[in-house]
Amino acid sequence: MKAIVVEHAGAPDVLQIRTLPRPQPRPGWVLIQVKAFGLNRSEMFTRQGHSPSVKFPRVLGIECVGIVEAAPDTNLHAGQTVAAVMGEMGRAYDGGYAEYTLVPASHVIPLQTTLPWELLAAIPETYLTAWGSLFDAMEVQAGQSLVVRGGTSSVGMAAITLAKDKGLQVLATTRTEAKANALRENGADDVVIDTGQIADEVKRRVPGGVNGLLELIGTVTLLDSLQAVAPKGIVCFTGLLGNAWVIHEFEPMAAIPSTVKLTQYSSDTVSAANSTQALQQIVDGVAAGRYRVNIDRVFHFNDIVEAHRYMEENRAKGKLVVVVD
Repeated sequence: MKAIVVEHAGAPDVLQIRTLPRPQPRPGWVLIQVKAFGLNRSEMFTRQGHSPSVKFPRVLGIECVGIVEAAPDTNLHAGQTVAAVMGEMGRAYDGGYAEYTLVPASHVIPLQTTLPWELLAAIPETYLTAWGSLFDAMEVQAGQSLVVRGGTSSVGMAAITLAKDKGLQVLATTRTEAKANALRENGADDVVIDTGQIADEVKRRVPGGVNGLLELIGTVTLLDSLQAVAPKGIVCFTGLLGNAWVIHEFEPMAAIPSTVKLTQYSSDTVSAANSTQALQQIVDGVAAGRYRVNIDRVFHFNDIVEAHRYMEENRAKGKLVVVVD
């Protein structure tokens, strides 16, 4: 089978297409014929060498969609449409950047859908991350106000769609005016140009601050984000678009306003047991036109180096997808 292999950390051109033996089915694991996969920044970080637990060579890919080829000793069967998400895919074992992948059944979600593969591939990791952040971590409610900081990312776009469907007032941020219209077209009520300091501007537009803020930029903007929410509001740390992992000299008593809550959501918690119902609901919502999937660009398998370079240059306004052809 064809697979995209990283022999060592480095620039996008370390992604090499190789011929590898097809994985052999084993009890409790699912062999999937991969039809398409979404790209994720965590894969870029791994390729760059920022995932210490990952041993090279490795086939990357924390998600994929496709068809079950074999699933011994599981509740799945050959021919089913499935999504595979997380569970150390592309980290502890080879992931979705291949024609076939072998994944523990605990992280394979069966789906009833006729959506095209490239559209389906844009949904799992992105929408489940946005769903978990808004509904599990933040417990948002209709009528509340929300800032999505990093709104043009794929998770940001999904979060805007979900929040508007729930009945929230949504402000979204972008660093460039050129991307502002994409946020409005996706449903954002207002757009804030992010200069690195948005708290005062947010409070000017929503007096007293917003009820919640979804932080997708990360540590470089988190302290400012904490100042943008109202008393008893909540900030959810979900993304690392700013490529910085820690806050130096963090003083919680000074940095977190009184009664403001800080939480985080990680898609590492996603599994078939806790996410099958949500993902099916999301897929059905996309099929019905209730939820919008923002695909920036679809790449062919052989164009993986170009795809990673595009992602690394922060050129996307939405999800990047690779089809296995």
